[in-house]
Amino acid sequence: MFKKREKDIPEERKQALFSKIRPIIAKELAIEENQIVPASKIGEDLVADSLDVIEIIMSLEEEFNIEILDADAEKMKTVEDIVLYLAERVNE
Repeated sequence: MFKKREKDIPEERKQALFSKIRPIIAKELAIEENQIVPASKIGEDLVADSLDVIEIIMSLEEEFNIEILDADAEKMKTVEDIVLYLAERVNE
């Protein structure tokens, strides 16, 4: 989906990003953090509608000080997709 393959990203990096985005997603969707796992499908498992997704993207852009293109956002189907996207674009 994104340029880097998952195996090229250290597990610690993925976990750190997941730990940062999990509360953001939980807040935007008004759900408990423990309901969110990397494999969670944003639309199906987390029951996010298109407006929810826009709010999540806006919150991520603010948190990480980046711009997420609409075309990239449309490709993000799972929480792990978000983690992999951020791993490529955010320097920590």
